[in-house]
Amino acid sequence: MEKKLIEWSDFEKIDIRVGTVIHSEINEKTFKPSFIIHVDFGPLGIKKTSAQITSLYQHPELVGKQVIGILNFPKKQIANMKSDFLLLGSTNEQNNDVVILEPERKVSNGSKVK
Repeated sequence: MEKKLIEWSDFEKIDIRVGTVIHSEINEKTFKPSFIIHVDFGPLGIKKTSAQITSLYQHPELVGKQVIGILNFPKKQIANMKSDFLLLGSTNEQNNDVVILEPERKVSNGSKVK
């Protein structure tokens, strides 16, 4: 289902950035299995989120991976932590698992997605 068209000015409000995962751990307090992921967004600092990506990823393999996130949502309480950003991903068609979106090439932490 396609969404309603938005104005360019709506897109410009979203702060989408690239960062590198520096640490991940199992979030044992969530209802569904998830990881707490710490990401270095360069000049914007280290931010964390909780992500339900345990079916396709093991937390040690996430370290060093560049990811894409939205940084200007309000903090969101997820179980025992407050999420600082939204990790972007897409679901595969077979079983609805989340696949992390990554840049095709390495870029500087904090780089804007345009």
